[in-house]
Amino acid sequence: MATMIEENGPSIHESEVSSSSQARQKLEGLLNKNMRIRMTDGRTLVGLFLCTDRDCNVILGSAQEFLKSTDTFSQGEPRVLGLAMIPGHHVVSIEVEADSLDDTQGFGASH
Repeated sequence: MATMIEENGPSIHESEVSSSSQARQKLEGLLNKNMRIRMTDGRTLVGLFLCTDRDCNVILGSAQEFLKSTDTFSQGEPRVLGLAMIPGHHVVSIEVEADSLDDTQGFGASH
């Protein structure tokens, strides 16, 4: 019975590997793209996506912080942070700016 588990093990592992490599490729495609990350305390950070890890911590470069405003019409001045690490458990949502994605799609096109 142990041999059956060993025989079935690699095929399951191979499908997990291909799935994880697809996810890795998607993440690599987002490198150096502008991202907007909303946090649990209401702040929003905008910057270049530099890296992430297994705990979903995110590193942004050239980051700016926008505070949650009680008045919907006033955004306020952003605070420049530079390099910022956002703990994964504080991330509420992540958005990639459409302009950044358009650049990558145009890059792969050939005429």
